Amino acid sequence: MTTINDFNFKNKKALIRVDFNVPLDENFKVTDTTRIEAAKPTIIKILEDGGSCVLMSHLGRPKGVSPEFSLSHIVDTVSEIIGVQVKFVDDCVGEEAEKAAAELEPGEVLLLENLRFHDEEKNGDVDFAKKLSKLGDIYVNDAFGTAHRAHASTTVVAQFFKGKKCFGALLAKEIVSINKVFKDSKKPVTAILGGAKVSSKITVIENILDKVDHLIIGGGMSFTFIKAQGGSIGDSICEDDKQELALDILKQAKEKGVKVHLPVDVIAADAFSNDANTQVVDIFHIPDGWQGVDAGPKTNVAFSMIIAQSKTILWNGPVGVFEMPKFAKGTIELGNAIADATADGAFSLVGGGDSVAAVKQFGFEHKVSYVSTGGGAMLEMLEGKTLPGIAAIYED
Repeated sequence: MTTINDFNFKNKKALIRVDFNVPLDENFKVTDTTRIEAAKPTIIKILEDGGSCVLMSHLGRPKGVSPEFSLSHIVDTVSEIIGVQVKFVDDCVGEEAEKAAAELEPGEVLLLENLRFHDEEKNGDVDFAKKLSKLGDIYVNDAFGTAHRAHASTTVVAQFFKGKKCFGALLAKEIVSINKVFKDSKKPVTAILGGAKVSSKITVIENILDKVDHLIIGGGMSFTFIKAQGGSIGDSICEDDKQELALDILKQAKEKGVKVHLPVDVIAADAFSNDANTQVVDIFHIPDGWQGVDAGPKTNVAFSMIIAQSKTILWNGPVGVFEMPKFAKGTIELGNAIADATADGAFSLVGGGDSVAAVKQFGFEHKVSYVSTGGGAMLEMLEGKTLPGIAAIYED
């Protein structure tokens, strides 16, 4: 794997694909700086080498040029985080962008305007990619969040940098972390899959069955498995058309020697509300008019015991409606168990929008080994797909 550490950027311009698709409030202020902070090590390494950085990113889903999606809104925040006053140019290709890049001195940083103001970006247009390639000497992809898209700036542009392209520190870390789960894992390996739907995780489950020893299934998707086995789930969320598939997954797991762990009890509520009445019930016997909204106390103990014995842990998806404080306990207990196992030497990888949100909300961010920055990209890697943005760096 070729990374920024394989290059000396002295007097070189690095064209870096970053993921600065950050949330903004009504005053266009950045409300979560995680993605900007994640790109900082790559930028600093290049600047310390005596190079300069040309940063390119998208923001939102603009239809053509849209001022509200301008990356000019984030210049001050990026400058503050990196510790260098970032320059800005209001296009990403063409004369103005080329002039701004050409005038860049070592130690300086230039942020280009939103790539998606041009339809050619999402279309993977070769001519557009060629125009982007004129802005740097070495291409660095550090945007894991968009590595699963074959866009001009994430994939196509790499072909113009033969022998002069590499992974940034963040993207390299993502690849190493996922490989630690799938290729270089220490056993026993435990995967925890939560969230609402089995359908969104089918390919993930099928791909990881050959690589894990324990599969914990929690959250809304567990009810499809329970109902498929003859359980009464009351008004709990369920994909009726996926019951046969759930039974097939259990059969496949058994054949491969994978132990599947489903909740044994749940916190049931009489309404989908933080003010609902609740009771602890056996997951196979949820009364009519009640729905499972969180893992129950026996389940929390059982899951924690499996995690405590694990050496490699993958967590993708919460085990309850953690957005409501009343139904967050199962997810918090799971986080505590993973944090404890990590402290005891296990490798833990957290990925997927909701589990990442839970990890941040409950303060587990620095208690696990790695928190992935890419939701869709992470899922596709878990499904065993080769991401175009990663493949493009490996290609000659």
